[in-house]
Amino acid sequence: MEFSIQSLDQIQEVARQFVEHMGGNTVFAFYGKMGAGKTTFIKAVCEVLGVSDAITSPTFAIVNEYRSDIAGELIYHFDFYRIKKLEEVYDLGYEDYFYSGAVCFIEWPEMIEDLLPGDTVKVTIEETENGVRKLTMEEGA
Repeated sequence: MEFSIQSLDQIQEVARQFVEHMGGNTVFAFYGKMGAGKTTFIKAVCEVLGVSDAITSPTFAIVNEYRSDIAGELIYHFDFYRIKKLEEVYDLGYEDYFYSGAVCFIEWPEMIEDLLPGDTVKVTIEETENGVRKLTMEEGA
């Protein structure tokens, strides 16, 4: 599945389309260069899912927890950019999150790929030369 974000004005609509295609999947690994728009897109998706709390990058906290005002469901937002050793992720108790059934959005999954569930959905965000963001969604095994 592929989506294009021509401008920030379109991000909410693309986030709605993304949510429609999430299906029963719960773990989403977001790949992209620094500044590609991972956090911005995750924020838009969380808003579509009904999160009214402030949605920020969990760069220093590693994980932020949100709750959907619509469904009451928990949503976890991870940023593994600052992870130096996998032991840090074990200490975090990643399994409790990834296998909880709650939606998990993961930035910088490259740092922990060996720990991702087999059915993780890979989401790649790339910026094209003209500034359009191309978002590709690939379902896991």
